[in-house]
Amino acid sequence: MRILYLLFAIVLLLFQAAPGSADPLFADTAECRTQGNFCRAGQCPPTFAVSGSCHGGMLKCCSK
Repeated sequence: MRILYLLFAIVLLLFQAAPGSADPLFADTAECRTQGNFCRAGQCPPTFAVSGSCHGGMLKCCSK
């Protein structure tokens, strides 16, 4: 029965840190997302190109 409490806590933590759950704090992030693009920490996937930056230049904005 104790494991149930642990699993419940882990599930709550996972959903709390879900991407896109918070309002963007940076203007460049909001601009990237309104254009239908997404932010990524590393290189963009092979079929995507870098079209700008996100989170104050810390991430890359990837577009099709």
